[in-house]
Amino acid sequence: MAGCVAVMALAALAQPQTTGQQTPQPQGETPQAEDQLKAAEKKGKNKAEKPYALIFGTAYGPDDRPLYGVTVTIRPQAKKHPNWELMSDHRGEFAQRVPAGPGDYLIHGEAKFAPAGPDGKPQISKAKRLKGDTKIHVENEERLDISLHLTE
Repeated sequence: MAGCVAVMALAALAQPQTTGQQTPQPQGETPQAEDQLKAAEKKGKNKAEKPYALIFGTAYGPDDRPLYGVTVTIRPQAKKHPNWELMSDHRGEFAQRVPAGPGDYLIHGEAKFAPAGPDGKPQISKAKRLKGDTKIHVENEERLDISLHLTE
């Protein structure tokens, strides 16, 4: 008998209440949500991604190890001022999208470098300013992998 009462109580709790309350509709079934989804699809179709080339590089120091914190500037060869300025990460890597199509770019890197002493700590008193340049040519939509070696 107790088992029947427990089953009946669970069945009553499992049924939705119809005392004037509406059950919530799942998202996407309301007319407003459908209109928002259609508008987002239209925006996605109209706004196509522009083609680009990717310049991916690694900055190396005088000891041929990757350098962190190198300020890298990239500019078209025909211009005097850089269009992009970025910084190398902990692996010395940097990446920048540039417009696709034929074009020549100058890549310049600068960093302050303090060599490690015998105890492994950087010697600030012997810090040097390192610089490096390289030129690249972009033909179309492509990825260019480059190395930027910085020297005194």
